[in-house]
Amino acid sequence: MSLLTIGTMAFDDIQTPFGHAEKVIGGACTYITWSASYFTNSISVSSIVGHDFPDAEIEALKSRGADLSGVEVKMDGKTFFWAGKYHDNMNQRDTLATDLNVLDDFNPILPDSYKACKYIMLGNLTPAIQAQVLDQLDGSQKLIALDTMNFWMDIAMDELKKVIGRVDLLTINDEEARQLSGEYSLLSAAEKIHEMGPEYLIIKKGEHGAMLFHKGKIFYAPALPLALVKDPTGAGDTFAGGLMGYLAKTDDTSFENMKRAIIHGSAMASFCVEEFSIDKLKTLDEEKINARVQQFKTMTDFSL
Repeated sequence: MSLLTIGTMAFDDIQTPFGHAEKVIGGACTYITWSASYFTNSISVSSIVGHDFPDAEIEALKSRGADLSGVEVKMDGKTFFWAGKYHDNMNQRDTLATDLNVLDDFNPILPDSYKACKYIMLGNLTPAIQAQVLDQLDGSQKLIALDTMNFWMDIAMDELKKVIGRVDLLTINDEEARQLSGEYSLLSAAEKIHEMGPEYLIIKKGEHGAMLFHKGKIFYAPALPLALVKDPTGAGDTFAGGLMGYLAKTDDTSFENMKRAIIHGSAMASFCVEEFSIDKLKTLDEEKINARVQQFKTMTDFSL
């Protein structure tokens, strides 16, 4: 089934204990699309870039089956840029620069062919833009997912809650779940967030995995232990891409299949962090992905 993803396409400057990657390709939409492309070749992309975004990267996404007719190219502007430096434990980072550039003028107008996509992934953007995209859909969607962050909770909580009330799945991290709900216990937080509208909630816990909540049911997916993590940037978006790509491929939004989708998303995220930027995502194939998913199964499988 078709998947629409909306978000940033960007340049990143990343410093970690394992090196410095200057002006590499980043952005939520980029990670989501690359990750999802290993499960479905029916992906529509809505984003904005400047004249400086490489044509080769556009063509690479097209070669993965992505429709980029909804990506606006502003020839008189520069692409969104973010710079960050990770601490030694890789769980904390400092933002060194954020240049919105063309993103400051992003006004997504969906092509008609996008409006009937069955699966929607709203990447981390202002709630107003997320709402604008929802207003353009034709109402035939099977599952709408939304990602957000504490920044929007700080400055636009009321708008954010309205958008959350219009989606089926919300993905946030544990700190964001506590801020959004006002509850410290993640179980209590999940109950409060369900009351806002989403039928499904995924709370990401970084190196400690992810939790799925749905109608009183809970599923916990661990993160895969890795010998080397070079760059955590984009891991959450890669997770979302794998998750939504798998759902679009299987066209099954049941709780049981959502569990499988989380494992596939976690597998994709585990690849992402092994190299800087999207480098590792460009080298995968079905055999490698299936082997990584099997590692998750072996690690968690037991009988009573």
